[in-house]
Amino acid sequence: MSEVPDTGRVIADRYRLLDPLGEGGAGTVWRARDEVLGREVAVKEVRIPAALPAAEAERLHARLEGEVRTAARVTHRNVVTVHDVVTQDSRPWIVMELVRGLTLSDVLEADGPLSPRRAARIGAEVLAALRGGHEAGVLHRDVKPGNVLLANDGRVMLKDFGITADRGTPELTLAGEPISTPEYVAPERATGRTPGPESDLWSLGVLLYAATEGRSPFGRDTPADTLRAVADEEPPPPDRAGVLGPVIEGLLRGDPAERLTAGEAERRLRILAAGGTGSPTGPPAAPPGDGTDATDGGGL
Repeated sequence: MSEVPDTGRVIADRYRLLDPLGEGGAGTVWRARDEVLGREVAVKEVRIPAALPAAEAERLHARLEGEVRTAARVTHRNVVTVHDVVTQDSRPWIVMELVRGLTLSDVLEADGPLSPRRAARIGAEVLAALRGGHEAGVLHRDVKPGNVLLANDGRVMLKDFGITADRGTPELTLAGEPISTPEYVAPERATGRTPGPESDLWSLGVLLYAATEGRSPFGRDTPADTLRAVADEEPPPPDRAGVLGPVIEGLLRGDPAERLTAGEAERRLRILAAGGTGSPTGPPAAPPGDGTDATDGGGL
């Protein structure tokens, strides 16, 4: 088997590329070795279109470097740690904690929709990560299954915190501003308004919907139609979410001020993950029996 190009290359005189972990429109993520500290890390090679004017490319690189340095402020057990951002070949490379496992999108593609209890457990951990970022003053802005890692050691990790993804092929809001992943953006972002922490909560609601239903409630044939659906349409009620349904609906309220708060949403998700009903109108119901779930064992 031939060696992948760039394997063995050293970035910034420190990070030796070992093998690619994944590739997308925004670039390639590598398993690499930090030659200074003697540990393995993940290195994200950021790419933008070659046809982009030099001044615009430089502006995007500078903006990304600033975002990465801001994201590095987020320290939380459910957030993939950003270690460093370096420049090689006149573009930034992001050095991160190496987490071994699968993305939630990989799991959904391979195994299909999750049980409500398993989705609630993952959602609670993602929400804990979001709260940690929000407390540090950082929005995620791209909450989606592809950015949720289900680690081999049982952790649920959120990656790319505060780093706008898909810079190489950005979509546009209805107001003309660039965004990524239209199906998961909040209505205020779709229409070009300023996002806040509630925007990440909306995206989590779409993620939970997709995790239990097997599809996004807003996916349409074109990005523009998807954004219009996000901005103007009510999501269809979930069919498979069961007791998770009220939490999803509470997160997917069009007015950001009417969405479930992060604290309340996390409280309900943890109750559901433990086997309770998470009733929003009274004290939480206790889990039946010892809280085990014969359908998924309570694990990942």
